[in-house]
Amino acid sequence: MDHHLLMELITIPLFTGVIGYITNWTGVLMLFVPIEFKGFHLPGLKFLFPYWPRRVQVLPVFKDGHRFGWQGMVPSRAEKMASIAVDKSLVKVGNISDFYRELDPDSIAQHFAQTFLPQIRAVVDSIMIKENPRLWYNLPNFAKEVVYKKVEDDLPANATKIADQIGEHLEELIDAKYMAIRILTENPKLLNDIFRTMGAKELRFMQNFGFYFGLPCGFVLVGVLQLLPHWWVLPIGGIIIGWVVNYIGLTMIFEPLERNKWVPWKQGLLLKRRDEIAVGFGETFSKHVITLDNISQELLTGPRSDRSLLLLENTMRDTVDEAVGRARFAVKTAVGSKEYERMKAAVMPAALEFMPQILNDPEFADQQAKKISTFVQTQMSKLSNRDFGELLRAAVKQDEWLLFVHGGVLGAFAGFLHLAIFPM
Repeated sequence: MDHHLLMELITIPLFTGVIGYITNWTGVLMLFVPIEFKGFHLPGLKFLFPYWPRRVQVLPVFKDGHRFGWQGMVPSRAEKMASIAVDKSLVKVGNISDFYRELDPDSIAQHFAQTFLPQIRAVVDSIMIKENPRLWYNLPNFAKEVVYKKVEDDLPANATKIADQIGEHLEELIDAKYMAIRILTENPKLLNDIFRTMGAKELRFMQNFGFYFGLPCGFVLVGVLQLLPHWWVLPIGGIIIGWVVNYIGLTMIFEPLERNKWVPWKQGLLLKRRDEIAVGFGETFSKHVITLDNISQELLTGPRSDRSLLLLENTMRDTVDEAVGRARFAVKTAVGSKEYERMKAAVMPAALEFMPQILNDPEFADQQAKKISTFVQTQMSKLSNRDFGELLRAAVKQDEWLLFVHGGVLGAFAGFLHLAIFPM
């Protein structure tokens, strides 16, 4: 065998295999890292930037119209990726009321009552001393005990009433899609983790596929060289191989949607693992996105918090009236109507002070997270293959052409590198 041909048979497949692996390995990295933009000020860019097409301007290589560098595709599109992830998952698996029902409002009310019960006396003392200290100091101890006992006895029922009121009006109080998008946008690392968790095995396959496909393509390239013994065959062949490696790798992950006996891999690799992926997705969402703490924070500080606080205040006022019962007229006479209304208004802030203590119970939070995780997994099993596949495809779809170009550029580089080391 000709020595030159032997060298080509050894070195060209090796180059195409290694470069194929490096191409896909770096391509996967391009999806997720860095989380924050890394780059430098490029002189003259801010003058040219406004004249470029929108499709070019939104590339993750630019920042603020004058910096050039790179940011991972997913974090660079954090808001859009979060919106897609929510549209393809949260919105399809259930609304906020469904999630709240899974959290079991009765168990929340029971937990609230159990946590709040030991503090009842201190809360009652605090409100009364603040609003009408003279009356409270002069009240006999047995009368104070009657008040304590009444509030303690009514606490479970009142907690249930509050939980039911929130559940009844939850769709009006919380924009679940906005809440989830805001949480994911503010935490691009969490958004990265969701996509990486879902596609961990597929992304690893894509890295290895670069070598497995690139190696035999090298032998094909050697055959082409025998027919066209020109220097430009190697870089052009490298471009084609680099492009095709990424294209076929992505196609194998997502297509076909349904099992097809005529396709060697039968079905998109992602879809073969949908049950396993649903478990990881459910755990991530239940621990970091749809949590009791996040729902409570959205109720109390979100864009619709004014409605939530008004609902809570009205419910608390009704609760005080019910607790006072038939003695309401006598109490109003003793303390005055204005003082009585102030006392009712003071109940809600006092109760809200204990919310962090209630929500920061790790055992209770873990129990609630398991309920949500199970619900998400069950609902995701009902998604169509198209919707399920698009959960991960959304991370690469808009910029996947960049991955193909990236593969082509590295392929051309490999061709020129081979020519430099092993001249024709």
